[in-house]
Amino acid sequence: MITLKEALKLNKEELNKFKKELKTKIEANPMLNAYIDVNNVGDGVPIAIKDNIQVKDWSVTSGSNILQGYIAPYNATVIEKMAKAGLSPFGRTNMDEFAMGSTTESSFYGKTQNPHNSDYVPGGSSGGSAAAVGAGLAIAALGSDTGGSIRQPASFCGIVGMKPTYGRVSRYGLGAYASSLDQIGPMTQNVEDAAILYDIISGTDDKDSTNARMDDKVTPKLNIDRKLTIAVLPKYIEDASDDVKDAYAKAIEALKAQGHTIVEKEMTDAKFDISAYYITATAEATTNLARYDGIRYGNRVDGKNLEDTFTQTRSNGFGDEVKRRIMLGNFVLSSGYYEAYYVKAQKTRHIIKDNYNKIFEEVDLILSPIAPGTAPKFGELDNPMDMYLSDIYSISVNLAGLPALSLPISKSANGMPIGLQLIAKAYDEQTLFDGSLSLEKEIAYIK
Repeated sequence: MITLKEALKLNKEELNKFKKELKTKIEANPMLNAYIDVNNVGDGVPIAIKDNIQVKDWSVTSGSNILQGYIAPYNATVIEKMAKAGLSPFGRTNMDEFAMGSTTESSFYGKTQNPHNSDYVPGGSSGGSAAAVGAGLAIAALGSDTGGSIRQPASFCGIVGMKPTYGRVSRYGLGAYASSLDQIGPMTQNVEDAAILYDIISGTDDKDSTNARMDDKVTPKLNIDRKLTIAVLPKYIEDASDDVKDAYAKAIEALKAQGHTIVEKEMTDAKFDISAYYITATAEATTNLARYDGIRYGNRVDGKNLEDTFTQTRSNGFGDEVKRRIMLGNFVLSSGYYEAYYVKAQKTRHIIKDNYNKIFEEVDLILSPIAPGTAPKFGELDNPMDMYLSDIYSISVNLAGLPALSLPISKSANGMPIGLQLIAKAYDEQTLFDGSLSLEKEIAYIK
């Protein structure tokens, strides 16, 4: 598969030929189920798009039954920015319903397989995007990251996945899960492609009130020779698998070999992150999904009256995991429990952010796992709590609004990829990409 950097140099005739070949390759691999459908629109470089990002005149459903029949009336800001840069949305990729999941098994369209082994999950919720890039069925893709939904599937599928600082990329046109946590980001074959795609989709947007309104670019300034101070977290990773610990040790040696300074730091107990995240995310999801009622939005199921129509539409339209999170969100926002749960979660979120800020007073980057282990087999995370706990290393980044990048480091004994993440301080994507490029060069991961 050619890289994004290489594809941007192709002329129109070469691009059209490539896109035909790519579509044929996708059609020859239906069991992977990375794509929901393929729409070859525009003359630009083809980029796969997660099914919760608006592309005008496309069916966009967030992997849910309740949005069947919905046609997007406008383009998300990231799609508009892509078009101006010579990129074109090529197909929509599979995802956990409304981005709620870690395996892409909750999709209305069925599960996506891991391109390295069909018995294993590709991760989630951006599993379709990760699998498409990992299988060579996409040059690059867009995903969204609420609690690790770009970085975790990127790790499981052996690709690069980057979550920008909250506000750096416009959320206008993104189907919201948890508005204070969501970020669109690039999923690519290598770090440089991630920087290129990040530069294209980031920047000022007046349509998004949370947008940081910053247009500085990182790609022309990428500096692999910068020597950085990088924090490692020995106690924080004690619950990780031996494979992940081995990859962590390998990454540390690689960073030392590149001349970076390694220092040991401590993070707060990650179990607090889990509690704060799921209270915050489900509370916001409950509010965001209230509009899907069969009247304003949604695939309507007619009932005996308005209330019954509302109940039937939501009961039939949402899957089990979405219903579970709506119920939890309603509970933590209810009058008797708001102070006990939601307010405490926000205080904990502040503590998490302060802890990151304290570490970043002395270091440039933090090296962390993304998941406790490699991709599980389908059905292994049948208990919802097991799925929630699998996010233990990724969610604090979203709670603090920081940028992070996942890149492949090694493979486990069973051949499944292992990725780790570098985390930077807010709005310091430049350092994040410089450090990631340096680590990628030394690791020389072979796909």
